[in-house]
Formats: sequence, C-alpha cells, structure tokens
Amino acid sequence: MENNKLFLHKGIVYGISTLLLIPILATFIYSLSSSWGATILPDGFSLKWYGALLTDPRFIDAFGRSLFICIASLLLATVLVLPMIFVVFYYYPKLDKVMNLLILLPFAVPPVVSSVGLLQLYADSTFQLIGTPWILVGTYFTIALPFMYRAIANSFTAINLKDLIDAAHLLGASTTKAFLLIILPNLKKGLLASLFLSFSFLLGEFVFANILVGTRYETLQIYLYNMRQTSGHFTSALVMTYFAFIFLCTWLASRLTRGNNL
Repeated sequence: MENNKLFLHKGIVYGISTLLLIPILATFIYSLSSSWGATILPDGFSLKWYGALLTDPRFIDAFGRSLFICIASLLLATVLVLPMIFVVFYYYPKLDKVMNLLILLPFAVPPVVSSVGLLQLYADSTFQLIGTPWILVGTYFTIALPFMYRAIANSFTAINLKDLIDAAHLLGASTTKAFLLIILPNLKKGLLASLFLSFSFLLGEFVFANILVGTRYETLQIYLYNMRQTSGHFTSALVMTYFAFIFLCTWLASRLTRGNNL
C-alpha cells in the first residue's frame, strides 16, 4: 500500500513537472529554430537570434539599467534593514510581531494604485524624480523589504543573539564591534539568500517600471514589452535568456538557504 502511494505521489509530481516544462522547452526550441511554420518540427536550428540579442545595444543598456536599479535597491535595503532588525531583536524583541505586519503593507496595496499615488505625490516635487531611476530604487526598496526582513529575522532567531552579544561584552567588545565581527558573519548565508531571492523578484518587476519611468529609462522588462511586436524567435531568445538568469539566481538562493538551515 505504501509503495502504491509513493508511486502515485511521484507520478503526480512528475506529471506536473512535465506540464510546467513543456512550454519552457517549446519556447527554447522556438528560440533556436531558423524558421518554424506549419510543420511539426522546425526547418532548422540556429543561434542567430541569441547573437542578435546579445549584440543589441538596447538590450545591453536595458539589462545594465535593471542591474543598477536592483543592486542599488538591495544595497539601500541592506544598509537600512540589517541594523534595524538587530535593534528590534536585541533591544525591543516584542516589536517583531508589529514588524511582521508592517512589512506586508507593500503587498497590501496593488502596484497600479501605488504607482498612481507616487505620480501624484512627486509630480510637483522640487527634485525631478518621475522618469528617473531613483524613484524606482526607492520603490524597489519597499518591495524587497518583506523578503529581506523575514529571511534575516530567521537567521537572528537561530544564532542566540543575546548570548553572543553578552559573551562579546564580557570579552570587552562594544555592541557595535560585536555586531560587525560576530553577528554579521553568522548572518552571511541568510543575508545572501534574501538578496538573491529579492534580486530575482525585482528583476522581473514591470508595473512600477512601466508607469513611473517607462521608455525614459528602459529597463529589461520595458525592453521585453517594447520588443513584443518583433520576430517571435527573437523574443523567445530574450525570454529564455531572462529565464536562465533568474533560474541561476534562484538556484544560488536555494543553495545558500539550504546551507543556512544545515
């Protein structure tokens, strides 16, 4: 009976995995085909679509802009969130429940509503933010906050924070020095995992980028949207390149999280 249940469970998992992989495999084959019309199989295979993509200056610029926005947002989040979580867990541990509610606020408001509110808020601002990457950096910071807070908070819970700090105080270290030399190295895997997961999510964000900056600062998702009317082979190559990069980031985050749990 147990063997039959195990076989059934494996069959369900393999069946669902196959259904999920078929569209990805079809897109990959289409991106490699030189032409694919009314036949079951493509007429031939070629890497010219990937070559055209990787030599397109617009793609290189859009990819670089997306990397800049995501990295800047995550650096800002790390600098602000990491000390904040330390203060919460060491000095005010009862605030953790309140923080768990506050960090969910960015997901409580739909991105379209948030974008319209930001447009109205900064439309008459002295400093021009609409249409610049800086408004995206601030917006993406709020999106990354829940991912980073939850992952880093779990790491703080697992390392016996108070015991480590008290031991460092007994050895003559200040709280700041103990945080930098003792606590921070113990958070490395959890921090890196949260950064990779947040990066994968931010790189695929479209709504804020489209409404707040649009073509004035063309990111990767805006580029993908603008190129949708070109050759289907070219857009398939673009989608597979994006998917491979996101898959790599997710895999790295999974490995780091697994190592952190061990």
